[in-house]
Amino acid sequence: MAYQLKVAPNRAAYAPCAGTILTTPMGALQLYANPYGLSHVTCVGSTRSDIVLANRTAAAVNLAHQHLDEAALQLGQYFAGKRFQFDLPLAPEGTEFQREVWQGLLTVAYGDSCSYSDIAQKIGRPKAVRAVGAANGANPIAIIVPCHRVIGKNGTLTGYAYGLALKQQLLMLESTSKLGHFTLE
Repeated sequence: MAYQLKVAPNRAAYAPCAGTILTTPMGALQLYANPYGLSHVTCVGSTRSDIVLANRTAAAVNLAHQHLDEAALQLGQYFAGKRFQFDLPLAPEGTEFQREVWQGLLTVAYGDSCSYSDIAQKIGRPKAVRAVGAANGANPIAIIVPCHRVIGKNGTLTGYAYGLALKQQLLMLESTSKLGHFTLE
């Protein structure tokens, strides 16, 4: 069962105020959080990793660090093959539509895959396939909001912000038996 994205009181509250780097078998990840939850998971060195931290109270930063510690623990379990669903407060900034799409992605189970069309149907906007693709590409919380599970309708691997090789590795980690039908374009 998927959980709900957290809602901050205003747009500025989504800005991260704490960050950390997590070393994983698939490379280093940068994790960022605000007091409401995890706001970003990016690959170190990517164009998405240049994030400025907001100046917040010590209490807000402490809450953000608690979210980072839990995210690091759960991601470690995921990469060890011991966690199949995340249970973290997530508070990414996005438009209402983007957040609908990201919420829809949270329903795609470990080892499963879907298409942009499937997500568009799931959120009740069947004609918004291209917009779903754009929102998927704007997902700031890689791996945990599983945009890597979106593939082409014909089973091919489609674009991924961190490259198709990483997408393929994540899918292999989750379901080696299903990977045989994916092809790189």
